[in-house]
Amino acid sequence: PIPVPPAPKGYRPAVLAVTGTNSKTTVTALTGQLVERAGKSVAVAGNIGPTLLDTLAAHIDAGTLPEVWVLELSSFQLDGVQGFEPTAATVLNLSQDHLDWHGDMAAYAAAKARIFGARATVVLNRDDAAVMAMRPTPVKLAKGQAHRSVVTFGAGMPLRPGDYGLESLNGMAWLVRALEADETQKRKRGAAAEEEEIFIQRFMPANALRVRGRHNALNALAALALATAAGCQLAPMLYGLREYRGEPHRVDPVAIVDEVEYFDDSKGTNVGATVAALIGLGEERRLVVILGGEGKGQDFAPLADPVRRYARAVVLIGRDAPLIKAALASTGVPLLAAASLPEAVKLAAGRAHPGDAVLLSPACASFDMFKDYAHRAAVFCEAVQDLAETPHGTSGEELA
Repeated sequence: PIPVPPAPKGYRPAVLAVTGTNSKTTVTALTGQLVERAGKSVAVAGNIGPTLLDTLAAHIDAGTLPEVWVLELSSFQLDGVQGFEPTAATVLNLSQDHLDWHGDMAAYAAAKARIFGARATVVLNRDDAAVMAMRPTPVKLAKGQAHRSVVTFGAGMPLRPGDYGLESLNGMAWLVRALEADETQKRKRGAAAEEEEIFIQRFMPANALRVRGRHNALNALAALALATAAGCQLAPMLYGLREYRGEPHRVDPVAIVDEVEYFDDSKGTNVGATVAALIGLGEERRLVVILGGEGKGQDFAPLADPVRRYARAVVLIGRDAPLIKAALASTGVPLLAAASLPEAVKLAAGRAHPGDAVLLSPACASFDMFKDYAHRAAVFCEAVQDLAETPHGTSGEELA
């Protein structure tokens, strides 16, 4: 459970809470940056770094209590929590993870849903059916219905006032928000109008972000929704979006070698994270992806569709390589075997064409071959640097 310390008398900060299977750290860090850019004092705590208790104690000692807290919360922290009432909260996505702890997906989802408390503005990913199932039901009262504020974000166009999305305009994706139409337009439509009149506010092109991929454009929308709920103004937040450089080992550009770009997504330790990375990068170019490790009992079947659509080849490493091979056998994509990560990088380089990307996004934990995901990333980066210094040309052996 979340240890909620007693607040100093009269202290009423905004609290923005973030959870989800993937992208928690990115959205938490980005939200903190947007709040700070908007001129409010902010503290970021939780899984991302110092604990809430440690951070609060430090601020009390320093006499610098922030106006806004941004908290990254795991399903372990949320399981069984009571009395947590943030200003706004989001569940970014849900896919299989930590089922050894929670038992099944229903219990895992129930733990995540506790983040909303009873009064928070609810920020939901409308592309994820399991997340949208958390949408609160309006409470019936004597004078009508009590509505909680619900804001959604997603890859499509927003359809309700206040929602966020992506608009494709002349082949370019824009971050946008739907706003209520001008009152004069509403009057022109008349009382018989059944649909809400909206207009689309364009913020910025997605490719103006320093972080790459569609999934990071969606992360930006979630962060905008949260920071807006804390009263942050739009214009300075857009500067904050452009400045954000991303978190280490999360679709992190490493180098370009022989016109092929290499990306470190070693933090992609579950299937959902790798699916997001494949879709996010694959819409721009063909990919050679390195998969494998300790799978933690996951179902690898969801990898098949994005691999079929975006991958030129797959290189498999680690303990659960045979299980991933079985899940991808029907894709028609070449599957290569490597005994080590440096070997996998060489095989991937041999299969990649100029303009392609090589993506390390294992969809697995690292502890079968490495100390942790950071060690795995370091080995990958060293192997990529070695490519720039030595000729390569092997195309690899396909798995029988």
